[in-house]
Amino acid sequence: MTQIFKNIGVMIIAVAILSSCEATKNANNTQKGAVIGTAGGAILGGIIGNNVGKRNSALGAVIGGVVGGVAGGVIGKQMDKQAQKIESEIPGAEVTRVGEGIDVVFDENSGVYFATNKSDINAKSQANLNKLAGIFKEYPDTNIIVEGHTDSTGDDSYNMTLSQKRANAVTEYLVSQGISRSRLTTYAHGETLPKYDNSTAEGRAKNRRVEIGIVANEKMKREAQNQVKQ
Repeated sequence: MTQIFKNIGVMIIAVAILSSCEATKNANNTQKGAVIGTAGGAILGGIIGNNVGKRNSALGAVIGGVVGGVAGGVIGKQMDKQAQKIESEIPGAEVTRVGEGIDVVFDENSGVYFATNKSDINAKSQANLNKLAGIFKEYPDTNIIVEGHTDSTGDDSYNMTLSQKRANAVTEYLVSQGISRSRLTTYAHGETLPKYDNSTAEGRAKNRRVEIGIVANEKMKREAQNQVKQ
């Protein structure tokens, strides 16, 4: 019975997404946030979040945290600005605006570098994290998810531990740069959530990554909802 409900949920999501895609074909991210919100709001976002990588992943948390409606569009506008800032100041980062949040990926070729089997942050990584911390200070009404990933090479438990150490290293560095620990949540996924093909050297390199999700905190959500009411 549970599987039947899941299948029905997926079908509903597919119809909603197709409708949203058509409605937002020529829209900007702010407009898309509002349309997606009217297609299902937080409920739709939560269902999608649970189906695309679980809520304890950066991307899952971003998608699952949808406020929806016009308030979602207000949040999306603020996230547009922050995403553009990250792209301009940290060119190596892979920045994706998703719904009402931002997904940022740093692999070993783009921003946050770790030597093989190491979790210490080197000088170049520090420079990029300094820029990121500065942007987070400019946009204080967001929460930040930091997660570590590895490729499939090596022992599962070792990879999980290594990904935890790397995610912790990024979190602790951001805290050292003045970012409140209360804004940060850290997860480790080891090799369990690959984004690329682990059978190729290029894919493995991209899977050795730190991924960051940026979502609205409760203050930003309240302000967006109050702005809509005015």
